Amino acid sequence: MSNQFLFVYGILRRDTNSEMYHLLARHADFVGEGTFQGKLYRIDYYPGVVPTMDKRDRVFGEVYRLLEPDLVLPLLDQYEECGPGFSDPTEYVRRIEKILLRSGRIMSAWVYVYNRPTDNFDIIESGDFLHSRTIKENSRTRLSTDTEDDAAESLP
Repeated sequence: MSNQFLFVYGILRRDTNSEMYHLLARHADFVGEGTFQGKLYRIDYYPGVVPTMDKRDRVFGEVYRLLEPDLVLPLLDQYEECGPGFSDPTEYVRRIEKILLRSGRIMSAWVYVYNRPTDNFDIIESGDFLHSRTIKENSRTRLSTDTEDDAAESLP
């Protein structure tokens, strides 16, 4: 894999303390906070991002340098339901996108982009899933799924 960087904007972020974040933390180094030009939607207990052309649309997240991308990305693909065996259109597609780091540096990173219609989903206007969840969904605490637990257990 030529790109070792991953931008995360939802349940893989540090403050979630989710199993999938711990998987990422074992196999990646935190680079910094950044933004992606897109709209953020609440799909369920998790978000989905869709790129836009509007420079005012910003999604907040974190960038990681993957230490073993050939090991980690296939597991994340399974978790994000975009790996082999999922019917088309897959829920997400993983693609290289431009990320603006807080330092002002622009870099390329893998991003899991939502790949289905968003007409029936609410936009997270703040662009920050963690901030939105704290305000609007304080009663929801479940951040783990069976798929997440299975993927986390399959790594050393």
